[in-house]
Amino acid sequence: MFLFRRNGVGSSARLRALRSLYWSFFEQKGPEARARRLLRDWLSPDQRSQFDAEGYFDVTGSHTGRRYRIHQRTMSNVLELDEKMQPKIGWCFVPERALAAGDVMLAQKIALETDEAAVLALAHRFSPRVPSLPRVVRRAY
Repeated sequence: MFLFRRNGVGSSARLRALRSLYWSFFEQKGPEARARRLLRDWLSPDQRSQFDAEGYFDVTGSHTGRRYRIHQRTMSNVLELDEKMQPKIGWCFVPERALAAGDVMLAQKIALETDEAAVLALAHRFSPRVPSLPRVVRRAY
């Protein structure tokens, strides 16, 4: 068990170490980390390397063959790409419940790759503003 003194020497260092240990455990075992690992398991090798390097991955729609880029967020994170691989239209569709970002991205990937027409019929369109989508690079777990 941890022993803490109110004003003892080193008590703040012990608290910082305990806090650091907690956050380290949470980052590796928490819902966001589990969702990210599940997402990575479902990505193709090319998608996984793109996701690790750029913080997004590309998918191909099941009906039209259009290319979509899914960014690491939970809303307004799907961009339809033109022939030059530049953002053309933004699409916003999310699961009915609040989920971790990795779970939302996996649901979006599966939906676009299996029933693109149904997804786009209920999705909200928006004008993509690329600078608002930050480049996020995550470590592989």
